[in-house]
Amino acid sequence: MTNKSRRNFIRIFSGAMTGLPFLHAANPVFAEDALERSAKGIHDPNTYATDEDFWGWIREAYTVSPTIINLNNGGVSPQPKVVQDAHIRNYQYCNEGPSYFMWQILDQGREPLREKLAAVCGCDKEEIAINRNATEGLNTIIFGLNLKAGDEVVLTHQDYPNMINAWKQREKRDGIKLVWVDLPLPIEHEHDIVNFYTKAFTDRTKVVMITHLINWTGQIMPVRKIADVAHTRGIEVICDGAHTLAHFDFSIPDLGCDYFATSLHKWMGAPFGSGLMYVKKDKINKIWALLSNNEPDGTDIRKFESLGTRSFASEMAIGAAVDFHEMIGAKRKEARLRFLKNYWVDQLKGLPRISFLQSNAPGMSCAIANISIEGKKPEEVSGELFSKYKIHTVGINWQNIHGVRITPNVYTSLKELDKLSLALKNIAQ
Repeated sequence: MTNKSRRNFIRIFSGAMTGLPFLHAANPVFAEDALERSAKGIHDPNTYATDEDFWGWIREAYTVSPTIINLNNGGVSPQPKVVQDAHIRNYQYCNEGPSYFMWQILDQGREPLREKLAAVCGCDKEEIAINRNATEGLNTIIFGLNLKAGDEVVLTHQDYPNMINAWKQREKRDGIKLVWVDLPLPIEHEHDIVNFYTKAFTDRTKVVMITHLINWTGQIMPVRKIADVAHTRGIEVICDGAHTLAHFDFSIPDLGCDYFATSLHKWMGAPFGSGLMYVKKDKINKIWALLSNNEPDGTDIRKFESLGTRSFASEMAIGAAVDFHEMIGAKRKEARLRFLKNYWVDQLKGLPRISFLQSNAPGMSCAIANISIEGKKPEEVSGELFSKYKIHTVGINWQNIHGVRITPNVYTSLKELDKLSLALKNIAQ
């Protein structure tokens, strides 16, 4: 690494740079261009969601394959090239002298990164722990809670399997009672969702687990309204935000939850295997650290980061992804993602044999949609989309959900969605 690059690291870690510091360190020319382009139309995100010149430039910032159309961004998103470059550069930097450059140089960037992530989340930096994914964060909380035999936890059959399995392990090991809610998706009214949860609450309910967005269908849940009822009854609230941070605009404190975790390799476009966990400040000492340090029941959020040797290169590239996200703007990104979903869905609504499993209500879905074709199994539809049209999606068969999940991202073009719509019409016929 050049002396100039080393100086850039030092400037970032000392907080001397403004604007898009991590992006600037990775590619100063791109960062300057990004600042100029992003300033246009930022105050009118809904109109700017249809500016194909801007979104065409965003597409060029990715290295997506020209041979397939990737519409499974709900699983994991590709990283912008500038994030890939930051990761690779950091990795090569570490290999110049691992124990020195990893621990004494790159590790100094953790606190500025924590502060940057906290700003995106709208919370105190002392409430953010940096980890590898939502599963790790939520397992830390689930296994860290002080629960005893007979305590009840409310969750749904439509939650993510890793979280369901974690709760089942606590049930088997500790004798807690799992109280199940079955969501008849899609649901069009928030008050119906709130009632499904609150009717399950009893005097023995200690925790409610809410999936912020049901990953199978894209249904957005009214976390705050459920949390408000839960807190009046002394029930703690865990929010699985794996699919929501950087997908649509919100702040974690506004959700009213006590605990939250997300994967940054989804909508934030950070390196694979990166995430964060939020614990409300007055709750930190109530959660035992999963990977213990000298104060596993202490009040410092950093007790949850005792991973040992980790990928510093990957971690420091998160900052470039956050800068890229902020360059687009959270509201503008949300508007674009919802526009893309509606663009292809509206071409198929009302057609014979086609139905959708995401909510039609404004604000209750964003980028993710789930389509079902009568007489076709989900895996048959997704298989045909790829074999005939090279469109990558995922067939969902989980509980009462049977359809194909389709998830565009900010780099997805309207031409690709036109091809998707035509393909689905052909399959339905």
